[in-house]
Amino acid sequence: MSEEKPARETIAEDARIDALEERLKAAREREDERNRPKVQGVDANYRSGNAVLAVLIGGILGGSVIGYAFDALVGTTPWGLLVGLFLGIAAAFRNIIRAANTRSDDQE
Repeated sequence: MSEEKPARETIAEDARIDALEERLKAAREREDERNRPKVQGVDANYRSGNAVLAVLIGGILGGSVIGYAFDALVGTTPWGLLVGLFLGIAAAFRNIIRAANTRSDDQE
């Protein structure tokens, strides 16, 4: 067997490789911090679901009460209640769509 040098020699640790590994580690830590959920305790989806439910129930009840009061004052028994109910539903859906299209602070 011959005593020739191998074609590839082992590479000694290079300062550039160490610096690159440190930068990669710092970048991974920043990315993990950025992707960590910001909401603690109650989940943001749970809160937004409760807000949608409250807006929907409030719109329906508010429109019904205003329509019933209008019926009691004017004397148009079913029509004020029905119009108030439909207006309350329309306002509730408008507010739900508006809330769904706005970006919350938790998603930034």
